[in-house]
Amino acid sequence: MTLVLDKDLAYRVEQSEVDTLHSRLSAIRGMPGNPMDVQIEKFGKATAFSVKKIPGPSFNTVKGLSDGDEIYIDDIIEYYKRRNIPARFELTPANASPKLLTILSEKGFYQREFHSSLYTSSLHDVEPEATQVAIRKLNKNEFDLFAEIYIKGFGLPDFVKGGIAQNNAVLYDLENWTFYLAIVEDEPAGIGVIFVQDKIATLAAAATIPHLRNKGVHRALINERLQQAAFQACDLAVGQAKYASISQNNMERSGLRIAYTKAIWVQQE
Repeated sequence: MTLVLDKDLAYRVEQSEVDTLHSRLSAIRGMPGNPMDVQIEKFGKATAFSVKKIPGPSFNTVKGLSDGDEIYIDDIIEYYKRRNIPARFELTPANASPKLLTILSEKGFYQREFHSSLYTSSLHDVEPEATQVAIRKLNKNEFDLFAEIYIKGFGLPDFVKGGIAQNNAVLYDLENWTFYLAIVEDEPAGIGVIFVQDKIATLAAAATIPHLRNKGVHRALINERLQQAAFQACDLAVGQAKYASISQNNMERSGLRIAYTKAIWVQQE
């Protein structure tokens, strides 16, 4: 039976997101010369992530900002200003307060979107499904294939392929990370990633080749990773998805339920 959500559980869900991104970016930062120019800074309970050479919100964001961190908001804004990166705050219902939201508003920030965080503790109830999708672990020499599927799945330009391959390959030998390849009729169809720490499994990323969608690839990758979480004796699995997206729908069909919707705050231009 899945645990009923309370503030302690909500904290674990949020912390898993912080730990996953921290592990990923720490590995990228550890590459010789820190070529992506990664910085990770703590401000109270909040963690500010920034990657100068990878624009966009995925790696340039503040997680864990909580009631009581109001005194650090000016410092966080200045930190991103020095990096010439837009500040972006991810706020959860468990940690946001009227005071925190008011101060962000006074600083010129506004809520632009929502993002869903989901969880399940019923890992041992996951049963393999009859499917035409074959799942196996990705081999170390297959990150070009991984990146090819990733950019096609997310509609990204070809020029980012090399960086995606490199920035994921650096995680391969870390015990917390496992990569999967989905195959349909002998054709590579999708990829999935899982990160495990503190008995929490995070469904870290998944993508499906567009012409092979609607064949159960994403569901199969979710279930494979939930089974892996059970095998590693996790007591919680979490995932993130765009609100009301197909990804969220598939997670819910696989037994995850919504923990909360994060509010994404950005500065007015």
